[in-house]
Order: sequence, then C-alpha cells, then structure tokens
Amino acid sequence: MKSILNIARIATVLALVVIVLGAYVRLSDAGLGCPDWPGCYGTIIVPEQVDADNENLSVRPLEHAKAWKEMVHRYVASTLGFLILIMAFIAWLKTSLPNMRVFTSALLVLVIFQGMLGMWTVTLLLKPVIVMAHLLGGLTIISLLWWTVLRQQSQQGIFISAANTKLLPVSIFALVILVLQISLGGWTSSNYAALACPDFPTCQGVWWPTMDFKEGFILWRGLGIDYEGGVLHGSARTAIHMAHRIGAIVTFITLFYVAIQAIRSVKSQLRLTGIVTLILLITQVSLGIANIKFHLPLSVAVAHNGVAALLLLSLVTLLHHCLPEK
Repeated sequence: MKSILNIARIATVLALVVIVLGAYVRLSDAGLGCPDWPGCYGTIIVPEQVDADNENLSVRPLEHAKAWKEMVHRYVASTLGFLILIMAFIAWLKTSLPNMRVFTSALLVLVIFQGMLGMWTVTLLLKPVIVMAHLLGGLTIISLLWWTVLRQQSQQGIFISAANTKLLPVSIFALVILVLQISLGGWTSSNYAALACPDFPTCQGVWWPTMDFKEGFILWRGLGIDYEGGVLHGSARTAIHMAHRIGAIVTFITLFYVAIQAIRSVKSQLRLTGIVTLILLITQVSLGIANIKFHLPLSVAVAHNGVAALLLLSLVTLLHHCLPEK
C-alpha cells in the first residue's frame, strides 16, 4: 500500500536519526540530563530554572546543555512513535492484507515497549542491561521499518527481491552474529569500557591482559545504583572490551564472506547490496580502531553507532534478496 510505504520510508530515516541522537546523548554523558520522564524537571520543555523544592534537584542539578540533548532525543523519538501509530491505523482502516495489520500492530507494541525502556533508562540510572536493551529495541524497530519498505517496494517493481535462497542460511547466520556484536558494543559503551584498552592491536601493552569476565558480564546488579561513569573495576572493563574486539574479528570474517558471496551473484541488485555491505563493514572496523587510537572522539564514536545501524540494514536487505516474493 503506497501510503504505508511512504510513511515507512520517512519513519526509517527518522529511526536512524533517533539511533544516532541516542548515541550522541549517551556518549556525551547526557543520558540523565533530565532525571525524570517523560518531562524534564516536571515540564514538557527544559526549564530556564528549577524551584528549590523540585524533588528532581535532589537527583541531579539542572545542566541546560545536557537536558536539551536528552529532550530533543525524546521529541524525535515521540515523532517516530506517532508515525508508526499512523501506519498501524492505516493498515487497519484501509488495507485488505491481514499480514500488514498484524505486522504494523506488532511494530506499534514494540514502540510502546521501547518507550518504556527509555523511561527505565532514566529511572534506573543508566543500568547497563536496560541501556543495551534500549539500543537493541531501536535497531529492531528500524530493521522492521526497512523490511516494510523493501517488501512493499518490491511488490511495486522497485528493487525486486533476487530470490537467492542459497544465501539464506549464511545470511541469517551473519545477521545473528552482527546482532550479538552490536549487543557487545552496547554493553561496552554502557559500562564505560571503550577505553579499557587504550592501545591497538595490543591491550595495555600485551596481547592478553588481566581480565575478569565473571564480573564484567553480570547483567543485573540490583536497584538504586547510579551507573553514570561506570561502576566496574579495571579488569572487568578490560574483559568487556576484549570480548568486543574478539567479536569484531568473528563478525568481520562472517560478514566479509557473505558480502563476497553476494557480490559474485549474477543479479545486479544483490551485487549492489554486497558492495554496500562490504564498504560499511570496512568503514565500521576503521571507526572502531579510530575510537581506540584517538581515545574515543565524540564524532567518531557516534559515527560508529550510526554505521552499525546501516550495516544491520544492509544485512536486512540481503535477507530480502534471499526470500522470494509471495
């Protein structure tokens, strides 16, 4: 349906903006710029000043720059949620395809849950498992939106599926590997472990530093802990960082193989997808190394998150080309 396709296109772009903004907010330490939710110190917009009796002041003093970063992110995310609500409404109102009704309704439920994760990110003081889940939720939403765009376009003769079922198993495997690696990246970022190894290719001057994997991968540590800045000791953060590095090697090999297989296809649209995947993969690895070499510059770190989302979309596109149109 053309109206759903057009909204899905806009929503996909907006979802990418939300993901990049979310990374910018997190990496600039503005995740708790507004200690309450959904407003900011009890108001819809960031207040110029806060009364001394405002209970949120006891949680965190007002910092206008950080508060505005957080609120802009919420405004854009809310707009995305509204667009998805419209998609679901149109699907139920006009389309005769029951699958689209179920799909858009499920997407709407996911967006609502994503909003709850956003609330818990603030109220649970940047608890790493919630921050990571919030990241994965955002990536799931953009993937489903992009999938809607691809399948709807293909039905209209635009970027038609190559129907290469031979690549399906390895494409699914690559998608799972990438999601696991992104999860590791989210865990690394939310535990402030990105600079646990300040050198590359070694870590702290050695190939295998002292690491505490058990401490580094405890998912739940109770309530009432402020995680801003991280709470783990050095060896636990090092373990997380090294796990992400090892995962990067596995991910690179897997996605490189899949991209080359796609490039070797006789179908032009599949070759194009493989080329884009390969370019994004090399770019992502380069950004990861640059993060370490240049000690996590904000622009590079944010770009690393954005390219991860694009790389995920390239694999979703590859999956689209593996499944024939029904």
